[in-house]
Amino acid sequence: MSLRLGGTVVLDGVDLVVRRGEIVTLIGPNGAGKTSLVRVLLGILPPTTGEVRRAPDVVVGYAPQRLELDPFLPMTARRFLALAGRFPKIRLVAALREVGLEDAAERQVRALSGGEFRRLLLARALLRDPDLLVLDEPFAGVDVEGQAAFAALVAELRRRRRCGILLVSHDLHLVLSASDRVVCLDRRLCCVGRPLDVAADPAFRRFFGAAAVDALAPFVHRHGRPDREENERC
Repeated sequence: MSLRLGGTVVLDGVDLVVRRGEIVTLIGPNGAGKTSLVRVLLGILPPTTGEVRRAPDVVVGYAPQRLELDPFLPMTARRFLALAGRFPKIRLVAALREVGLEDAAERQVRALSGGEFRRLLLARALLRDPDLLVLDEPFAGVDVEGQAAFAALVAELRRRRRCGILLVSHDLHLVLSASDRVVCLDRRLCCVGRPLDVAADPAFRRFFGAAAVDALAPFVHRHGRPDREENERC
């Protein structure tokens, strides 16, 4: 699949698969085309060549990197979720509980911390009961402790829901320790594979620096395959 915007090649020959029960992390330098690729996968942008194939009746949940809200607009967390569609109150409460925000239902969105707001965006994405979760920079604006907690939550959601998860992230430690596969993008696919293999790839080391990658070695571990081999594509 390729994408041109205004005569510029943004994506060139990109082939990406996300399977059920799998966490795939998309990384790359600024301007690599990560956001454009996400928009193509979501159907926001049509590819110039190629196509996006989804399993029949697949449901996608999306948590964006940014969402601009009027800071003076009074809105509780539960009301924010209600704007996503006509869902019964019990379902809104269940989504908040699933991401650990059950006690924040009546708090103002503007009063939430960065990590709490990320969880709220995740709860909104979960309302649709997705087969595929797309999370764009979910760790941005979150402190180190909050990042670790969010990564653990994502892993638990994968285990419990058996959904595919596509992460876009710049955090190397979380990328390498929380992913089943890592996709390194710079308009083209530079390297794809399991975290340990990608961390040793010259292209990966070129992007992030050998010293930075070597410092992550104690935290990288091999991920086993899901409980059963799945060939379903999201």
